[in-house]
Amino acid sequence: MNNPTRIALYDKTMSGRIPWPDTEDGRYAQAFLEPMLTESTQHFIDNARTDLYILRVDDLVLPLTVNETEYDNTYVCSPYTHYYSYAEEELYLIDQTWLRNTFSTLLKGLSWVYKRSQINRVVHVNNWLVSTNLYPAISEEQLELILALLRERFPNHAYIFRSLHRRKHAVLLKSFAEQGAKSVGSRQIYVMDPAGDSLRAKARKQLRRDLRLAEQQGYQWIDASQLESKDIPRIAYLYRELYIQKYSPCNPQFNERFIQLALEKKLLHFHVLRKDGRIDGVLGYFSRNGQMTTPLLGYDLNQPLTTGLYRMLVAQLFVFAREQGLFLNRSSGAAAFKRYRGAQAEIEYSCVVDRHLPWRRRVIWTVLEKVIRKVGIPLLQKYKL
Repeated sequence: MNNPTRIALYDKTMSGRIPWPDTEDGRYAQAFLEPMLTESTQHFIDNARTDLYILRVDDLVLPLTVNETEYDNTYVCSPYTHYYSYAEEELYLIDQTWLRNTFSTLLKGLSWVYKRSQINRVVHVNNWLVSTNLYPAISEEQLELILALLRERFPNHAYIFRSLHRRKHAVLLKSFAEQGAKSVGSRQIYVMDPAGDSLRAKARKQLRRDLRLAEQQGYQWIDASQLESKDIPRIAYLYRELYIQKYSPCNPQFNERFIQLALEKKLLHFHVLRKDGRIDGVLGYFSRNGQMTTPLLGYDLNQPLTTGLYRMLVAQLFVFAREQGLFLNRSSGAAAFKRYRGAQAEIEYSCVVDRHLPWRRRVIWTVLEKVIRKVGIPLLQKYKL
């Protein structure tokens, strides 16, 4: 039985009456999550169709997203989108035609199996609806309390903890293994520890070149204090052009209301590249527990590649991380670019707790764990994706 003095769950009917912890993390969680409880997640993120709950255990606040089907949802709350829709889109990265066609056929077959096994009937824990979730320190005892509450309130759902990797979450991954969770590979990410990682001379030289580009190209760095409401549509446009139009509509589709909320509540640290009064690049990062990540980044795709907008943005992120002594999670994508500048590859996992479910529901996660470990991860590492 759960200890009600240590753990509690709140839904949208409690919006405005949740006892948020009086801590830095607690105040941030309230600023981020309360508007989404009051309005809806989809009010701020167009393709985030989910039920949002707030889980508090001691002074930790963890958002939960609860789903049933929603097969066209953003991948951050839909395993179907992650392991089918998004995976199918990225098959073009495999340059061998026979292998690409083989995986395409396999994925189409799995699509039917995913739906039959109710793969989207899940609760994502610590899901901030961004590509990379940053974790607070969760003790083994707190994890046991969380899982006991979930089994009590959502007995027919699988429980997923995304964005875990061995470099930063070895202890938590061990705790999940002891709970019988499956560690299902999700993607290959690139990380940098400006305080601890030693960069090769070539990487240091390249970063210095990237940092000089803004001045050479006539750009000025502007922070959030100098942004106005009229800049919001441009920021939203730059993000959507890159992450939704160029990359994938499966990514979270942040809209102008999200950008406005993030600016007003200081949910993200915004920095933009401006030239002749026009914003051509934007990054928005946040940090937690000694780590930082960038859920919002965009640049004008109409500018020539030689302008180097992406190079400027990523180099500046390294500067921010180094100045603040933060471990930088640079997410996935642009692998060669990141490796050349000193980033190191890590496999990211989703820990899936499903032992309480019938075998018909568990089998898909068993298959996914094995197939991704034996086939998916070696492919990611071979093609350096």
